[in-house]
Amino acid sequence: MAAKKILMFAGDFVEDYEIMVPFQMLLMVGHTVDVVCPGKKPGDTIKTAIHDFEGDQTYSEKPGHNFMINADFDAVKSENYDALVIPGGRAPEYLRLDPKIISLTKEFAAANKPIAAVCHGPQILVAADVLRGKTSTCYIAVKPDVVAAGSTWCDVNETASNACVDGNLVTAPAWPAHPAWMREFLKVLGTKIEP
Repeated sequence: MAAKKILMFAGDFVEDYEIMVPFQMLLMVGHTVDVVCPGKKPGDTIKTAIHDFEGDQTYSEKPGHNFMINADFDAVKSENYDALVIPGGRAPEYLRLDPKIISLTKEFAAANKPIAAVCHGPQILVAADVLRGKTSTCYIAVKPDVVAAGSTWCDVNETASNACVDGNLVTAPAWPAHPAWMREFLKVLGTKIEP
């Protein structure tokens, strides 16, 4: 397996599990993951938030960890990466306002490079207008945006534990889907894991 170089978008109050777990899983199988945030430099930290499903009408939110950025957003070029990962949480709602986030996302999509997005991460895909004609999923509260952006809704199941794959795009509704989401993303990347 050839190691891949993966770009990951991040920002304050990104969902803790949705950045920590994929970051560690991708490193574990030998890939390089550069995590970037507009306005942050390598060594700077962002705050994460833990979203939980506790029987309320929506998720609850609690303080998470400080996560260290390891690459320079200003220096990032899509041609230097094999794939893109977009975690959820509250970060995507304001990261999508950054023109470079949008242009990078469009470049990954135009080059047909693998893109993995979870939970609220597809808000960036909506803003970049790269979901038209694709089948995808996301956190249920983002469904109206994804459908309005021209994506066919992929109803993975009520437990939010499955992923949706459409060509190079791998989406999932929330962190309970990590095993399926990362498994499918690794397949799209061509990563082989020996038993």
